[in-house]
Amino acid sequence: MRAKAPSTSHTLAEADDTIAAIDLGSNSFHMKVARLRDGELSVLDRLREMVRLAGALDEDNRLVPAATAPALACLKRFGERVRHMPAGSVRVVGTNTLRRAHNSAEFIAAAEAALGHPIEVISGVEEARLVYLGVVQSVANDGQRRLVIDIGGGSTELIIGEGLQPTYMESLYMGCVNMSEAYFPDGKISRKRLRRAGIAARIELEPHEARFRRLGWEEAIGTSGTIRAVERIVTEAGWSNEGITWPALKRLLAVLVKAEQVEGLKLPGLSADRVPVFPGGVVVLHAAFEALGIERMLLSDGALREGLLYDLIGRIRHEDVRSRTVTALAKRHDVDPDQAVQVERTVLRCFAQVVEDWSLGGDLPQQLLRWAAQLHELGLDIAHNQYHKHGAYILENADLLGFSRQEQHLLAVLVRAHRRKYPISVVGALPANWVPIMQRLIVLLRLAVVLHRSRSPDPLPPIELKGKPGSLVVQFPKHWLREHALTRADLEEEAEFLRAADIQLKVR
Repeated sequence: MRAKAPSTSHTLAEADDTIAAIDLGSNSFHMKVARLRDGELSVLDRLREMVRLAGALDEDNRLVPAATAPALACLKRFGERVRHMPAGSVRVVGTNTLRRAHNSAEFIAAAEAALGHPIEVISGVEEARLVYLGVVQSVANDGQRRLVIDIGGGSTELIIGEGLQPTYMESLYMGCVNMSEAYFPDGKISRKRLRRAGIAARIELEPHEARFRRLGWEEAIGTSGTIRAVERIVTEAGWSNEGITWPALKRLLAVLVKAEQVEGLKLPGLSADRVPVFPGGVVVLHAAFEALGIERMLLSDGALREGLLYDLIGRIRHEDVRSRTVTALAKRHDVDPDQAVQVERTVLRCFAQVVEDWSLGGDLPQQLLRWAAQLHELGLDIAHNQYHKHGAYILENADLLGFSRQEQHLLAVLVRAHRRKYPISVVGALPANWVPIMQRLIVLLRLAVVLHRSRSPDPLPPIELKGKPGSLVVQFPKHWLREHALTRADLEEEAEFLRAADIQLKVR
């Protein structure tokens, strides 16, 4: 797992108002560059290349370096367009293939070098949230309940939402690339193969059918390559006047049977680069229509990359969904809000004093500290014994909307390390560029937790901190520690815990 070290952030008001989103999909890579004007996005540039990254996975789910060459070449071209853009103005996400690849860190390192910007690997549910955000920004906001489906190369996202908010989301392991490779590997199409692929797709959908049907929707919307191609075909062929209908989709499936070979597909609106993965995508769409009882599906221009742009605007304007996620998680697990607020205030005051001493610039380190302070007692909802480990487990494995997998892991490590024995091996297993940063954030969080161990509402005295390589000097007012013997003892114990990790806590 690799996470890019933080760098100096910017806001649209401070620098350029140009932003970019790059979607590293399993089938194709997409880049969209836009400028914000009066609350609206104006597209400046749009690039798309079919790279079929999913095809670079071997049977052990490892990316074969030689097979990733086209993807890296594509990213070098993308990098020519965005490399000069300020840190924080470009958001790059990897989806299903990078979620699955056991050696994704190697590819991500090369891809980051090609682009000049960090890459996040996001969960399937986070991908679904961003897809929905991109879709609803491109359709009328009339408050209708909508079903949104996005068929990618390696996964399919299904979302029900009302207005701007998704209410139920699922990400299924089936897409146009993996289904085509599994059931049409040699390019041959037959009724039997289509039936087998359809059953496999229905099996993926089966656990979710009842919930989606029970929730219901007023309008079904599809997005991305497969659905866009199907919509073009059925309208240009005259099988449907608007969108994709169930009869039109069944007619398209019959045409696939007659074609017998993928190479024999000659359909209006079907591009040559989509032909090899088209049968698998159609099977997934047909199964979704059948399982969920969809009669008609309309098309949206918005998708994951548009959702990334709007989410990025929210972060820049301090309307970050990650903060809402943390607040909701703390409430769900009955975290003591008063204690969380006290620890948060203290740790941020400490951070402000050593941010330059310890080179902790950029937004993410401070945000991680804030979130960790709010969630450090998360595990108490499970058990008091080793609650820091319970909290870390929740953060590592929960679907946290807005967070990348890397961010979740860093947050989990902070909570895991906030008390008792310093987890040397856990911190040491982090990406090398994050180890010194996380060591320092952990020391600050541990200090704030120790200072509020009594849970007293009384304010702390003014404390002065000085960060040095391998040490933190904490200066209290004269005689204060003498009058607070328990706090002094807690700090001495904390110094012993940190000494085991070659970190000196000097209290004066």
